[in-house]
Amino acid sequence: MLHTFAVSNYRSLRDLKFALAPLTVVTGANGCGKSNLYRALRLLAQAADGRLAEALALEGGIPSVQWAGPPDIRQQAKRGGPVRGTARKAPLRVTFGFAADDVAYEIALGLPTPSLSRFAFDPEIKHEIVWQQPPRRPSNTWLEREGFDVRARGADDKWARLAFAPARNQSLLAELGEPERFPELFALRERLRAWRFYDGFRTDAESPLRQPRVSVRTGALAHDGRDIAAALQTILEIGDGPALQAAIEDAFPGSSLEILDAGDARLQVGLRVEGLLRPLSAAELSDGTLRYLCLLAALMSPRPPGLLVLNEPEQSLHPDLLRPLARQVVAAAKRSQVWLISHARALVDAIEDTGGVPPVELVRDHGETRVAGQGLLDAPAWP
Repeated sequence: MLHTFAVSNYRSLRDLKFALAPLTVVTGANGCGKSNLYRALRLLAQAADGRLAEALALEGGIPSVQWAGPPDIRQQAKRGGPVRGTARKAPLRVTFGFAADDVAYEIALGLPTPSLSRFAFDPEIKHEIVWQQPPRRPSNTWLEREGFDVRARGADDKWARLAFAPARNQSLLAELGEPERFPELFALRERLRAWRFYDGFRTDAESPLRQPRVSVRTGALAHDGRDIAAALQTILEIGDGPALQAAIEDAFPGSSLEILDAGDARLQVGLRVEGLLRPLSAAELSDGTLRYLCLLAALMSPRPPGLLVLNEPEQSLHPDLLRPLARQVVAAAKRSQVWLISHARALVDAIEDTGGVPPVELVRDHGETRVAGQGLLDAPAWP
């Protein structure tokens, strides 16, 4: 389980150290930095998957995601008066890291070395470190990277300097795929790749959710929900089918799930509603109903992930669905670590009532995202 997430100099997250629980609910006003926190965590998973450079380029590159304020904003704010820019003592680095029960990881990105390259949005990995758990010591470190210089501890517990020059814009987790030589690093990469992120589902008339699709058994809903029929049918066959039908009844009284056969190995979501002579197909379901079915498929997966992240799952949901959703979120947190980001007070309160989990509130102070009520001594230790 992750217990600490740390990020610095990424958008509004100038220096944030964040404690995580089995179920962490993050809330706050619009513009306080909730989405930045979500993106920062997702970038770690994309780094392990070899998609870090592409993901940052889509955000405008390193110049666009770096903290735009002065490094001493808190001191200036205490003195009063306008906040002014100051000369930087060192190049600004965007840093992400986390600590789990058994391993910790940190990666720092900076501007690329000036050159004639047209790939100006590419980040440059300045350092990358993997160690067992804080505090970091030479004896518990598995990987150290400073620019192109890389040392890793192998299966024989001996340090080896890598003979090849790593790609400057790629995490080593994406490049070291040798479980025999570096078993701990390989295991860490696979762990990060297994994290699941859900950030809304398309429900327009052309959405894949509304179309019959060729389906195969799947233990994990795709991030965009395109295989929802297969994911729900898999739960019915090898997961907790009765619990899924009970969740449908809880949200839509008098209704039950029915996966429709469209021929040629194609499946489609259907919902049998009390009083109707036939089940409603996905094309007939409301946006909120279809999104709720996607959330159930994600939360009730027969192959629970180590970390499940939901970003504003309340989108398009009727208020009556928020309390049933809260019950499913609390239940899912017994199988996976769950991180939920929401600005719907009704959902946040329902989760607190159901699971006894108080929310973590973010606030924005002079452009910087902070955890409300967190003092310097309250932040988790890092690194």
